[in-house]
Amino acid sequence: MSNTLLKQLLDAPNLPLLVEQVNTRLMEETSRRREFREWVTPSVKAEFINGQVILHSPVKRGHLRCSANLFKLVDTFVAVHDLGETSYDKGMVALTRNDYEPDICFWGKEKSAGFTDETMLHPAPDFVVEILSKKTAKTDRTVKFDDYAAHGVPEYWIIDPRTQTIEQYWLQSVPVNEYVLVAKWTVGDQIQSKALPDFSIPVAAVFDKAACSDAMRQLLNG
Repeated sequence: MSNTLLKQLLDAPNLPLLVEQVNTRLMEETSRRREFREWVTPSVKAEFINGQVILHSPVKRGHLRCSANLFKLVDTFVAVHDLGETSYDKGMVALTRNDYEPDICFWGKEKSAGFTDETMLHPAPDFVVEILSKKTAKTDRTVKFDDYAAHGVPEYWIIDPRTQTIEQYWLQSVPVNEYVLVAKWTVGDQIQSKALPDFSIPVAAVFDKAACSDAMRQLLNG
């Protein structure tokens, strides 16, 4: 919450009434969220965002190619260097208010130490990737963007399969948690992660299968 909005609320003469209304709404939302978690199954792609269940339709081949290529590279790098745990598409991230299923996540050893085979709800990742589609782009750039930052996710990539670009954001914690754009990378560039030190790949490897295979060999030989 911005300082301006907080000040407006604190100065409102009807603040107690507003707080009461918000608490009532949150109690109802908590109940719906509990029902959502009992209802959702591995075969359903769904998220709980600001009190609403959001169902996702099947994605296009370009989206699938990006997520598959990048996950192979991230997962291999994390496994080879024993850095923690990853997830792809169906790993549910449970934040204070919302439940998301990001396209790709990484948790370092400190956060993943408590994971078991029965873990379904995961904490805020150390690295998260969302791949844009026509229906999800607004949420990826607004609600999720702010939520990931507020919960201290150090690095966030937004990938656009249509333009073949990667927006790389790093968390800035002063004066409040917010993302700063490092760069908007395109095919021909080399992108290096901050949350995954020494993880450096050509942007083309995310969008092209052959380039992904070359990058994989470099990671394994490096």
